[in-house]
Amino acid sequence: MLDFAIFAVTFLLALVGAVLYLYPASRQAAGIPGITPTEEKDGNLPDIVNSGSLHEFLVNLHERYGPVVSFWFGRRLVVSLGSVDVLKQHINPNKTSDPFETMLKSLLRYQSDSGNVSENLMRKKMYENGVTNSLRSNFALLLKLSEELLDKWLSYPESQHVPLCQHMLGFAMKSVTQMVMGSTFEDEQEVIRFQKNHGTVWSEIGKGFLDGSLDKSTTRKKQYEDALMQLESILKKIIKERKGRNFSEHIFIDSLVQGDLNDQQILEDSMIFSLASCIITAKLCTWAVCFLTTYEEVQRKLYEEIDQVFGKGPVTPENIEELRYCRQVLCETVRTARLTPVSARLQDIEGKIDKFIIPRETLVLYALGVVLQDPSTWPSPYKFDPERFDDESVMKTFSLLGFSGTQECPELRFAYMVTTVLLSVLVRRLHLLSVEGQVIETKYELVTSSKEEAWITVSKRY
Repeated sequence: MLDFAIFAVTFLLALVGAVLYLYPASRQAAGIPGITPTEEKDGNLPDIVNSGSLHEFLVNLHERYGPVVSFWFGRRLVVSLGSVDVLKQHINPNKTSDPFETMLKSLLRYQSDSGNVSENLMRKKMYENGVTNSLRSNFALLLKLSEELLDKWLSYPESQHVPLCQHMLGFAMKSVTQMVMGSTFEDEQEVIRFQKNHGTVWSEIGKGFLDGSLDKSTTRKKQYEDALMQLESILKKIIKERKGRNFSEHIFIDSLVQGDLNDQQILEDSMIFSLASCIITAKLCTWAVCFLTTYEEVQRKLYEEIDQVFGKGPVTPENIEELRYCRQVLCETVRTARLTPVSARLQDIEGKIDKFIIPRETLVLYALGVVLQDPSTWPSPYKFDPERFDDESVMKTFSLLGFSGTQECPELRFAYMVTTVLLSVLVRRLHLLSVEGQVIETKYELVTSSKEEAWITVSKRY
């Protein structure tokens, strides 16, 4: 396998490799259009590397061959679906396992059973209740952290450039750690320690599945294992403290502890949720603010909605639900940024998409980044237009893709609420402004981010 140090293969590519490693696919291409292997051993890996990312490779592949395409990862077949029509044929609305969670567990080498349908339904409901209860119970905390960031920005002179990515990551880390894991993270040093370990684990996950590079580097492997061990250690401590006791504030882990799960399942689920929620929340906040600084009319409409809903009164859980346009802004942020550009499922049994047979145990990619920019589904796809979500059929499509409704992953649902509260606090008091001449380039990984720091300026509304 190609050396990551030389070719800088993306994190998302490692994700695909992990799933393929764990679930070998068929060698049969089944007549699906696509490209033949560039190299016998590596398949089309060199083509993916040359494209810059898996997402960019899939964009080119679907442009050339249509909505159903195939390529080779190593010696194994991969099928990618790149339109709403073909995804409708493949997505099973009764599937209860979250592909995002499943893939992260594979990358962390967690081995707990996924369970049967009834167990998965129970765990899905538990996740939903955990998100709902932790947000409701910690709303005052979330508001406080948002207002602390507002006060910080209010103290800046209008000419000062604000490092948006840095501030949003810090805000997300503080919010998620306290709402998921509790009062331990009221201590800022604990948050900093968690953020450091989180960064180490997130950047290293999955590399060993492709080329064994993590196992070959004693230093890197020790840093990764130490960071993961420290994260698991703090989670085990918190789980032990929360068992059999009642606390005034409900955190996400409480819902897992109170459910019918064993200790290993609680550890794994809390690890997955805390890792993913921090990144998804940070990037959703970052992209939302970026788009608001670029599209002044959208920011004006959002301010008017916030002013109409809250007036001079406080931000409350009840009136936050009335921010319909704000939710449209966040949906359009997810779509335009292609926040999570690829998802995946393993083909359980032989299946058919259009006229093509997909062999059993083939990895099927959902090229969400391609679908979210498809002009046949989204008129003027490169325009940031929150009002497109006024159309009920558009929301149904968005839900089908897993970004809203019953198919929405719990980490994204959590991020939607946190970002809504933050925007309500910031836009109410501040004009968010872009820095003239700045070009923000996109880096497509498991969660999409900017390649460099994104800078903004702010000015007071009153």
